[in-house]
Amino acid sequence: MVSMQPRPFPSRSLVAAGIGVVVIVCGLAALGVWQLQRLAWKTDLIARVEARVHAAPVPAPGRAQWPAVNRDDDEYRRVALGGTFLHDRETLVQAVTELGAGYWVLTPLDDGNGMVTLVNRGFVPTDRRTPATRAAGQVAGRVTITGLMRMSEPGGAFLRSNDPDGDRWYSRDIAAIAQARGLDGAAPYFIDADAGADPAGYPRGGLTRLTFPNSHLVYALTWFAMAAVAAGMFAAFVRHLRREHGAARG
Repeated sequence: MVSMQPRPFPSRSLVAAGIGVVVIVCGLAALGVWQLQRLAWKTDLIARVEARVHAAPVPAPGRAQWPAVNRDDDEYRRVALGGTFLHDRETLVQAVTELGAGYWVLTPLDDGNGMVTLVNRGFVPTDRRTPATRAAGQVAGRVTITGLMRMSEPGGAFLRSNDPDGDRWYSRDIAAIAQARGLDGAAPYFIDADAGADPAGYPRGGLTRLTFPNSHLVYALTWFAMAAVAAGMFAAFVRHLRREHGAARG
């Protein structure tokens, strides 16, 4: 008579599988921790932006300060600068705003001392694309502009690349626009003009979007939940194997 011996408990296989599960769980948990770090960064960014946009305007950075200008420290800083608009070199950048589809009007502002700054004077609808349809807004003479500092948007927008040769623009790429318009000494940033900068109503300023998506806490909880599920499934699998092995021995 042949005796049936129960199969040995697969301890080595479980150890290997356990190591793999530990690696997976640690990886998922690390992603959760990273999202918490991103949450702290985003919360701090929102607080800094809120403080900047409500602060009194300061002079826009001059040429000597340009090398130090950066996104973290300067974007959305409220600034003021004076000069004369070069309306013959304005650039239209396609835009979709709360007012509908149309264009941002970027016009160089010459301070008279060799510094030129692109100013996003605001939004115009498609039927106001040509300057002749908004002649009253082509302000002449020296003006003072207040607004928010913005950083360049190189390349283009989603699935659309800027086409300087065809004069089709989908993002506010400062270097490319300056080169296309022959602007020497252009600042490495542009200014989003405040509302009411143009008395005629167009371009319509003050439409800077100041909402920032902040889903990092949701992402963090998702990664932690996945880590817990992976650990729980492995623990349940081990308990199941132990019950089967115990029943076989019995």
